[in-house]
Amino acid sequence: MVKEGYYFGLPLLVLGVAAYLLQWTVIAVILVLLALFVFSFFRDPERVIPSEPGAIVSPGDGRVVVVTDEENAGRPGKRISIFLAVWNVHVNRAPASGVIIGMEYRPGKFLAAMRERASLENEQNVFTLSTDVGEMVFKQIAGLIARRVVSWKEEGERVARGERIGLVRFGSRVDVWLPKDAEILVRVGENVKGGSSVLARWPSKAASSQLGDLQTSDAEASVSVAGKQN
Repeated sequence: MVKEGYYFGLPLLVLGVAAYLLQWTVIAVILVLLALFVFSFFRDPERVIPSEPGAIVSPGDGRVVVVTDEENAGRPGKRISIFLAVWNVHVNRAPASGVIIGMEYRPGKFLAAMRERASLENEQNVFTLSTDVGEMVFKQIAGLIARRVVSWKEEGERVARGERIGLVRFGSRVDVWLPKDAEILVRVGENVKGGSSVLARWPSKAASSQLGDLQTSDAEASVSVAGKQN
């Protein structure tokens, strides 16, 4: 559990115990249940991070609600939006390894995170990440209940794929934007896990070239063997 869980949960638990000692049973039960909910909300489970080259992992737990074509700074690409319900883990993770070359806090509205307009109009942290392949963008977006986006990283820091980078409190949304040459692997309606679910593949050109050469060599070898057998 992240430290914020203790800040929000312990006072409720203490008040619940005090209410029980005063024989305010109903109030005590409500406070203890709220404390348990808070502790659950701020849980921070370990995840197995994929090691395959070019894998782009989900920044958060939740359900994919949007996969769409979208330009970013004039560059064609695709955006994946993931809705985090209140029962999901809300610790956010870096989708890829690289250096944070831009980090912008944008104040805004608190529309329901399921709504399409939330990506543009809600309060959010916008990260620009420089990877070995190129630049990508991901966002922490506040929602109707989540009223605070928290980043644990600063501009100029290097992050590893799946590394914890912050959280959004009490229901939210995360967006990932990738250039058009990335291969999107998820669809709307799929449930994903932060740091472990692969959203897309974005291999380097060198890796793609090597894979193509390997496939060509394998094909030529197969043809050669077949020819000798004939």
